[in-house]
Amino acid sequence: MVTVGLLGTGLIGTSIGIGLASRGWKVVGWDPDPGALARAGSIGGITRAADSWEDAVAVADLVVLAGPVSAIVDTLGRISTRAVVTDVAGVKRPVVDAARHLPRFVGGHPMAGREVSGPAGASGSLFHGATWVITPEGADQDAVDTVESMVTTLGAVPVEMSADEHDRAVALSSHLPHLVAAALVGAVADDGAALRLAAGGFRDLTRIAMSDPGWWIEVLLANREAAGAALASLVARLEALRGALEAEDGARLGEVLASARRERAAMGAPVATVGVILEDRPGEIARVGHALSESGVDLRDLQLRHATHGGGGVLTLSVRSEELAGLRRALMEEGFSLLETR
Repeated sequence: MVTVGLLGTGLIGTSIGIGLASRGWKVVGWDPDPGALARAGSIGGITRAADSWEDAVAVADLVVLAGPVSAIVDTLGRISTRAVVTDVAGVKRPVVDAARHLPRFVGGHPMAGREVSGPAGASGSLFHGATWVITPEGADQDAVDTVESMVTTLGAVPVEMSADEHDRAVALSSHLPHLVAAALVGAVADDGAALRLAAGGFRDLTRIAMSDPGWWIEVLLANREAAGAALASLVARLEALRGALEAEDGARLGEVLASARRERAAMGAPVATVGVILEDRPGEIARVGHALSESGVDLRDLQLRHATHGGGGVLTLSVRSEELAGLRRALMEEGFSLLETR
C-alpha cells in the first residue's frame, strides 16, 4: 500500500486525498490551518492527520505538495527525503528550480479546479478526464511511474513536458483567459445597460473571474514573463480586429471569425446539444435526471438559463453526437418540450 504525505488540504489537496483514499491509498495529511485539516478528515480527504509536515514526509512513499506556489517553493527548500516528491503548482519553473536537491522530484500540475476554494468544495472526481502535466526534469523512471500511477488512479491523463514549455502553454491557455475574464467583467460592470443585458455568453466567458484572487495573484506573478507575452500577443490580435472594424473590412472580420470557429470546433470531441424547456414547478430537474439515467448518455456539459421573468427556463444538455437521439427520446418520454438542436 502506498502511503502519501499530503501537505495542504485545500480544494486540490483534499480532492487528491479523497480520490486516493477511496481507492485504498493511505493518506497522511497536514495543513497549516487546523480547521482545513479537520474538514478534510471529516470528508475522507485524509486517513490520518500528521502533527507536522515533517511527520507527514517521514512516513511517506510519495509526498504531494498541494499549497500555493510560494508555500511549495518554501517547503521544497526545507525538505530532505528519498521519497518521491511531486506538487500541484500552476507554474513549474520556480518549483523545479527549488527542488533540484531532491533526487526523486517530479513536478506536476492538474488542469482542473473550481471557482471555490478550501476543502468544502473538494471532490474525488474533480480530475476525471483532466490533463495532468508532469515535468520529470531528469527524475528517474521509477519516480515518474509513481506519480503517473497516482494521476491515473485519480482518473486524469498524464502528459509530460518541460517546465518552460508548461509555463508558456498555461500562460496562453489558463492565465490569459483569467486576465481577460477580469478585464471583461470590469468593462461590463462600468456600463449599467450592458450589465442588465449580460446573458449566457458573458457568463461562460467570465466564470473563472469568480476564482480566489489571492491564489491567482501568486500564480500570475510567478509566471509574469510568459503571462505578459501572452497578453501582448492578445493585444496585437485585438488591435488588428479594431483596425478591421474601423476600416469596415467585413472580409477580414469574416476570416477571423470563421477561422476561430473552425479551430474551436476541432479542440474537443464532437458534441450535440438539446434544449429542454423547464416549467416553473417542482420536480423538473429530477425528471431530467431520470431521463439522463434511462438514456445512459455521457453528459459532457449543461447550462441552465432562467426565464427573464418568473421561474422556469431552458436547460441545455451536451452529449456525444451519436447519443443525441437516445437522449431526445428519453426526454420526450418524460413529457418535456425540446428546442432545436445544433
